[in-house]
Amino acid sequence: MADTRAHGATAASASPGTGGATGNALLEVEDLSAAYGSVRALDGVTLRAETGRITAVLGANGAGKTTLLRTISGLVRPTGGRVRLDGEDITKAPVESMVAKGMSHVPEGRGVIAELTVDENLRVGSLFRGKVGKDEFDRVYDLFPRIAERRDNHAHTLSGGERQMLVIGRALLARPRVLLLDEPSLGLAPRIVAQIFGLLRQLVDSEGLSVLLVEQNARSALSVADIGVVLNLGRVVVTDDARTLMADEQLRHAYLGF
Repeated sequence: MADTRAHGATAASASPGTGGATGNALLEVEDLSAAYGSVRALDGVTLRAETGRITAVLGANGAGKTTLLRTISGLVRPTGGRVRLDGEDITKAPVESMVAKGMSHVPEGRGVIAELTVDENLRVGSLFRGKVGKDEFDRVYDLFPRIAERRDNHAHTLSGGERQMLVIGRALLARPRVLLLDEPSLGLAPRIVAQIFGLLRQLVDSEGLSVLLVEQNARSALSVADIGVVLNLGRVVVTDDARTLMADEQLRHAYLGF
């Protein structure tokens, strides 16, 4: 993958702490393009997400971050390029098949069904997977004790952070190999963001989950990620180790706003 790095530096598709590209990619995006009418939202995006790693996709509003996740999960049909999951070409796979293939997508906006209880929301999410045992519901409640306490409450009574925990828990019921997360920190207090990101890190490290994390809060995302991918106007500007990107003051000011 040839990435163009701003300010003359060289970018690498990096392994944690090494700056080198070695691991087998679970999710591969190759030269992916997408458009809304005459507006090109993605312009030849190439990236990879490996097992047991968090890949953060960063950039300003309009960079193409949300469109990237929607195109990977089949909600937007690409105009070019390819998406592979564990070697299988899923570029044209129907949206409803993605859960069975091992991919869960948590879109921006914390979409819960307000009239249903927490427990009912989880059970609705499990319908896409088929039979889900009690142990798997218990696992989600163990991960998110706060929503366990409120399992009989209607979702409209939950705080923003609790709703975010609920939609992530619902996605995890599918036992995904790849979790696509779109702006999970949006509108949340820093303490709740740290709690959710810490849990993601725990899941990745203990269970080998691969997370593709879209975030505008670049500082928080890079603090928990292994790899950072910076988008600008639908194109990859740089892909590098998260710590390297965090330390690059010139690039941060140019593209990430801090």
